[in-house]
Amino acid sequence: MAKEKLPDQLRDGLRVVFVGTAAGHQSAKLGQYYAKPGNRFWIALHEAGITERQYEPSEFAKLVELGIGFTDMSKYGAGMDHQVAEHQYDAAGFEKKIQRYNPGAIAFTSKRAAAFCKGVRSTRRISYGKQPRHSDDFPEVFVLTSPSGAAGRYWDLEPWRALARWLAKRRKL
Repeated sequence: MAKEKLPDQLRDGLRVVFVGTAAGHQSAKLGQYYAKPGNRFWIALHEAGITERQYEPSEFAKLVELGIGFTDMSKYGAGMDHQVAEHQYDAAGFEKKIQRYNPGAIAFTSKRAAAFCKGVRSTRRISYGKQPRHSDDFPEVFVLTSPSGAAGRYWDLEPWRALARWLAKRRKL
């Protein structure tokens, strides 16, 4: 059986789980989420106010202590979205994990990942930010602009800030 490119970082009680499409080649090689130089993920977490400091990709496992988890829609594929075969995405397995761990929110780091979860082929119908409620027994869903350097022309920190504001409100409850 093929080996997962990156281990899930999931447990009960997480505030948010970041969901990518698949590990990039650099991330798969190093075994670290969002590891490619030029990826804005770690900068965005801090600049949006989700973390108090900027973490490095090698510290990804520490974030579970902050209530932040990680997974990907494709656990066995690697590369840019167009390099991962469609049959390698596992929306049903993803939903089972989310139902099992029941985080406060899911934050897709790409429209492509959100599309696979929703079962739609086109990302055009997916907007950035907080999504309409899926169901009462499913966490809140956010779609963030991709932190990948390859998606730079679409970059906007505002959806990340919206997630940070939502997380801050929940902390106060």
